[in-house]
Amino acid sequence: MRKSEKKESERLLDARRESGDNATDITLRPKDLKEYVGQDALKKNLSVFIGAAKKREECLDHVLLYGPPGLGKTTLAYVIANEMGGNIRVVNGPSVEKSGDLAAILCDLEPGDILFIDEIHRLPRQVEEVLYGAMEDFQLSIMINRDGAAKSLNMALPPFTLVGATTRAGDLSSPLRARFGISAKIDFYNEEEIGKIIERTSKVLGMPIDKKAVELLAKRSRGTPRIANRIFKRVRDFASFEGLNRIDVDLANRALEALKIDDLGLDDVDIKYLKAIIERFNGGPVGLESIASSIGEEVTNLEDVYEPYLLMIGLINRTPRGREATAKAYDHLKITHDWSLF
Repeated sequence: MRKSEKKESERLLDARRESGDNATDITLRPKDLKEYVGQDALKKNLSVFIGAAKKREECLDHVLLYGPPGLGKTTLAYVIANEMGGNIRVVNGPSVEKSGDLAAILCDLEPGDILFIDEIHRLPRQVEEVLYGAMEDFQLSIMINRDGAAKSLNMALPPFTLVGATTRAGDLSSPLRARFGISAKIDFYNEEEIGKIIERTSKVLGMPIDKKAVELLAKRSRGTPRIANRIFKRVRDFASFEGLNRIDVDLANRALEALKIDDLGLDDVDIKYLKAIIERFNGGPVGLESIASSIGEEVTNLEDVYEPYLLMIGLINRTPRGREATAKAYDHLKITHDWSLF
């Protein structure tokens, strides 16, 4: 491999060089399935699949994890790597722009490695096609241009497991989706599970938290571990600023009020989104593009990050004609509406 190619490969593969909050996130991640909170049915199945693969001394079949952001897909990839006893190589789908990029990554794998591709739905089609043979037969087949002529390069690859993560499973092509032997949806967490995650984060970060404060933060975390950890860190900042060495419910309430996170876990963007439907578009139905334009947000950000939770708790409906605000949304925002007119 040429020096420039090796440098590019290291840039794409390096999963350990973390800094700031990302470094903290590495320590917050559980190391095995027993430590991983929630997703009980999936964990039970994975323990069977992993145990069976280890008994046969084989690689785990390729795994596709899908669901809204922040629910632990990356963390689960690390857990799978630890359970299988292999190294994990982390790649972000959009960063792999050419077939040669992926070829360099695949050639750098060792037997039993876990290759984790986040946002796998954003791989370019020509790059995706290189994965087909690699996943099925552990063979790398690419076309190279040498002396003005196209030639096929075939190379054997070591057995490995591909773990793909996506927030948009529907955007994956059928050929790629069919090559995953294990496919699992990551669901939102309940408040008890989020509470356990917050308690663990409290211990890891060395900031004790009262039970009632745990319950309060869990209720405001949108059933999402990433949000729970982020809120805990910001509440911890308020505690440190005030010279406190423990988070109680009063401090948590003050911090959440300052962060503008309401009792359903909604933030400024959620409120703007709902008010745009209700006040500007008369409750809907209205297209997502129109909502996004009216509040200055990206369509994909609203669709991937905000809408799944709003749908789950029943504040909006998706219809063939667009988004609609529900009666629960009107009640939450304390906006009166004459439903007899509809």
